[in-house]
Amino acid sequence: MDIARPLPDPTATSVAHDRDRVRYAALGAGALLAGIWIAWLAAWLLGWPLDDFGIRPRVPASLVGVLTAPFAHASFDHLMSNTLPLGLLATLTLYCYPRAARLALPLIWLASGLGVWLFARDSVHVGASGVTHGLMFFLFVMGLLRRDRLAIVTALVVFFLYGGMLLTVLPTAQHVSFEYHLAGGLAG
Repeated sequence: MDIARPLPDPTATSVAHDRDRVRYAALGAGALLAGIWIAWLAAWLLGWPLDDFGIRPRVPASLVGVLTAPFAHASFDHLMSNTLPLGLLATLTLYCYPRAARLALPLIWLASGLGVWLFARDSVHVGASGVTHGLMFFLFVMGLLRRDRLAIVTALVVFFLYGGMLLTVLPTAQHVSFEYHLAGGLAG
């Protein structure tokens, strides 16, 4: 039976590098959340209609919603339900895969929005749940593909905390955009 060798004691350089990765991940996720909160507060205070920022499927003028829909939320409860998962999943993505996150996050953002614009039912789709689902699926699949300790532990933690997201890619409620969840999951 093979027993894994013990990890070496961390050096001052590796500890400093790890602190930099944590700082990078926390600041990046914090900036993303701050942008979403500022956009929601501005829309709420100024009385902007959400229809202007959301995605209306197959309406050419609504293609800008692919970029803006994650910043718009239907209600404060909707914003709160996306805040913690988005913050945690973005932090884990930026920490575990800092170089891949630079490509994965914009691709998940755009692909989930385009998937909604192309294939969703006629409605206005808003919220960051497509990005959240994409990040969850990205972290889980990376754990399956890479098979190093960090990737596997991250995949298990993500599945333990957010495995219920697998069921939300199916239609459950009329007012919930399962299409955004599904497109985000496929993009991830």
